[in-house]
Amino acid sequence: MFLDEATISVLGGYGGKGCVSYRREKYVPRGGPNGGDGGDGGNVILIADENTDTLSDYASDKRFGAPKGKMGLGKNMNGRGGEDLLLKVPPGTVVTGENGEHLADLSVNGQKVVIAHGGKGGFGNSHFKSSVRQKPDFAELGEPGEEKIIKLELKLVADVGIIGYPSVGKSTLISVISSAKPKIADYPFTTLVPNLG
Repeated sequence: MFLDEATISVLGGYGGKGCVSYRREKYVPRGGPNGGDGGDGGNVILIADENTDTLSDYASDKRFGAPKGKMGLGKNMNGRGGEDLLLKVPPGTVVTGENGEHLADLSVNGQKVVIAHGGKGGFGNSHFKSSVRQKPDFAELGEPGEEKIIKLELKLVADVGIIGYPSVGKSTLISVISSAKPKIADYPFTTLVPNLG
């Protein structure tokens, strides 16, 4: 199915929570807080891929979310960041926001744009220790990722375009001079979607 427009919702990954942990070892005189920071959430990235020529992947699925960051651990171990979510679109895709603002124009194969940033991970309790606060018993929560509703619109790039009145032979001409297989019938408006030959 050929689809040249799609509206989807994208969500950056949540940041991981910071950890509350303390170092307690028998023969280590100076213990203290050692909670690690949470990992950052993954980003949602659009990438132009010349192996795709339609937006039909986004006809049924409308929500795309990147993985969240992992929680921090004791021993000052920071959480792993969430993987970035790559969404492939054909070259020539224009991305606009919910209010109509222009976000990106992916015209070259391999071109990328971060469309929704992931949230920052929260600090663990070791981040808050000081000379006056030697035993912090709290950590930060991770921040939520960006959430956007975006519209994808594919610009059709062709060397030749054929226009004319209904039932004058446009589809027949395309089927003869190219390898396209348009629907041909003897009633008006048989062709409802563009045929690329």
